[in-house]
Amino acid sequence: LYPALHNLISKWAPPDEKGKFVSALMGGTFGTVITWPLVGVLIETLGWSFAFYIPAVISAIVAVLWYIIVADSPSAHPRIKAEEKDYIEKSLGDTISKSKLLPPIASLATSPPFLALLVLHFGNLWGLYFLITAAPKFMSEVLGFKLAKAGFLAALPYLARSLAAFLFGTVGDLLRKKSIMSVTAIRKSFCLFSHIIPGLFLVGLIYIGFDPYVCVAIITLSLGFNGASTMTNLQNSQDLAPNFAGTLYGIINFVGTSSGFISPILVAHFTVQQSTMEEWQYVFMIGAAAYIVPALIFIVFGSGQVQKWNEPKQTQANGEFQHT
Repeated sequence: LYPALHNLISKWAPPDEKGKFVSALMGGTFGTVITWPLVGVLIETLGWSFAFYIPAVISAIVAVLWYIIVADSPSAHPRIKAEEKDYIEKSLGDTISKSKLLPPIASLATSPPFLALLVLHFGNLWGLYFLITAAPKFMSEVLGFKLAKAGFLAALPYLARSLAAFLFGTVGDLLRKKSIMSVTAIRKSFCLFSHIIPGLFLVGLIYIGFDPYVCVAIITLSLGFNGASTMTNLQNSQDLAPNFAGTLYGIINFVGTSSGFISPILVAHFTVQQSTMEEWQYVFMIGAAAYIVPALIFIVFGSGQVQKWNEPKQTQANGEFQHT
């Protein structure tokens, strides 16, 4: 789903509004915020089966509305105003091809900006999955605090991430619209908020996270700042290759989600004995490194410019498209 949405954004979002468009993808995070308490109410009042039926009905309604309202591109939308269509297409310029193109796999494999994005996205998802799975385990086994029983506290980090995503997206779009910073500078500087600061908060958990509520506050701040990922790894595929934004995001997301099963294995390895604070120090340091090191790599090798392999070369002999 997410790769398809990124492909759609590449065709619909003007360059200086993409931050807000990508921030809208945090609707998945907001869904987590409201689903947990909603499911609890449904189970208590109507029974466990309705915890499946009602979300399924809501999903079906959204799918029908999506089918009716959404089109692949402005030119394919039957009800769009001519002024809006012209505005979007002119803002995108010639970065989007109307031809069907095959992804330039060889160019991707040797592109430093893309590989830097791949590492950055992996670090982002490592930190996200780490906080989702390891933090509750730490609070339960080390601090004796059950986050699942804390009601609103369980959803607070995700709510913070959703709200911060729109804030960072709006600020990033403004910086781009006013030409205050280049796209590359925006992507690299926002890594401070999306990766480096969240990593430092994980280090802070080692030294000041002894109180359950302080721990929740640190996790909330960490995920909140990570909302800036809407201006870094979640948007960079749009910069590098608008024609293949969905493909690029699909690749980095495939690799990134592998952290979802690697991270719990490492946590289990380091905490297999007694799950003490000393053992968890290694866990949090690895989590911090997974945030910070990819950010530093991206700052060195990343880019916000459209890559030459976004467009194919056309041979003069037979008119066939070839990728560089």
